Amino acid sequence: MAAMITSTEPATGALLWSGPVGNADEEVARARAAWAGWASRSFTDRAETLRRFANLARRRAADFADLIARETGKPLWEAKTEVESVVAKVDISVTSHSDRTGQRRMEGAMGARVAVRHKPHGVLAVLGPYNFPAHLPNGHIVPALLAGNCVVFKPSEKTPATGLYLVGMMHEAGVPEDVLRVLVGKPEEGRALAGHPGIDGLLFTGSARVGAVLHRQFADAPHKILALEMGGNNPLVVWRPRDYDTAATIAIQSAFMSAGQRCTAARRLIVEERDAEPLLEVLLKLSRRLIVGEPHATPAPFMGPVIDNAAADALQEAFLDLIIGGGRAIKHLDRPNEALPFLSPAIIDVTNVERRGDVELFGPVLQVVRVPDFDAAIAEANNTRYGLAASLVAQDPLLYNRFWASVRAGVINWNRPTNGAPSNAPFGGIGLSGNHRPSAYYAADYCAYPVTSSEAEQARAHIGVGLADLPAALVDR
Repeated sequence: MAAMITSTEPATGALLWSGPVGNADEEVARARAAWAGWASRSFTDRAETLRRFANLARRRAADFADLIARETGKPLWEAKTEVESVVAKVDISVTSHSDRTGQRRMEGAMGARVAVRHKPHGVLAVLGPYNFPAHLPNGHIVPALLAGNCVVFKPSEKTPATGLYLVGMMHEAGVPEDVLRVLVGKPEEGRALAGHPGIDGLLFTGSARVGAVLHRQFADAPHKILALEMGGNNPLVVWRPRDYDTAATIAIQSAFMSAGQRCTAARRLIVEERDAEPLLEVLLKLSRRLIVGEPHATPAPFMGPVIDNAAADALQEAFLDLIIGGGRAIKHLDRPNEALPFLSPAIIDVTNVERRGDVELFGPVLQVVRVPDFDAAIAEANNTRYGLAASLVAQDPLLYNRFWASVRAGVINWNRPTNGAPSNAPFGGIGLSGNHRPSAYYAADYCAYPVTSSEAEQARAHIGVGLADLPAALVDR
């Protein structure tokens, strides 16, 4: 009897979905057998197939959003924005494919021409996360299919129902079933897929810890593409703001959207000592007004629970460790019901914590660091091995120029939250946040490889130097 996997609703603990665990060998074999046929189709045909998927997702947006909300716990309004991103990804990816991997022809030597075209890799594995279980894997799957690859997608073991629903709509829209496969399973199935000899690359979104393991695993496979999109210990610097209300609102949006379960969420609020107390006073008042509730509640909540009780337990332990280490709780990380993973947004001043771990606390915890000057603010912003997102709230454009030039991150914002990166631009980080394979608009880059050809309609060749004269006796032979 096949092993089973289940998915429960974080907000209620109710069983949402149950099904058998898949087999990596079978799924890769089916995708491998289908690749030649899919790759031989025209780009126009593949694009129109995926546009039909986008239209289907648009028509089913209400049901799709409801499923995402129930399986992740995020508010229904936020789940609706995720569905909108799924729909928009197709047209963005079609444009990106033509822009980033379009054909080019140039004049070459001796009347020849040089052509640059792109080929798909073959079978690509996609490992998806639970925080955006539709949008983020879709951001890999759509450009991969457009380029002519087949895909084996393993959704997070915490959100398999959303992954199956997403792929089911693609199949219904005309993507052949063997071209896009779903591998349902636990981390063991993910490891089997990542290490499978039948894949030509892996597209991963998830934690830095798992990403580092994958990077080591692929060290002996330089012929396979590896795109890592990982998390961040992201800084938000607030410097002499025009008004504290606006700065506090940006901090709330940066730190607590999606219950802090965004890779771009602000983990550290860096503020000048002179502004710390008035800013924190406003921030505390605003954070107390945030509604934490189940996805369909009325009035609509700002944030829901974290993904499960294990995640909530780990966050509570991490918050306690910060207090033990010298942190001052400005707003505690409360958990009203120990049986469910609802957490209140928390704020803690860690300026005097000597040994702050450089870790991504993936939840609604904002750490405050006070600094004496802007040089110290930049140093603190860079005091991390990560490098995904960073943001500055300040009125002086010269300060932003210094910030942009000095901060190590792949997403750097000014007077905007750290999160909410646009889909029509590249998205990725450095350090422990990625391996220089940005996604979003640049996903086309890792879904196909360039081929350079020198071409001439007639064969012409001569050797103009380095030939010895033949002896007279051999001239006529």
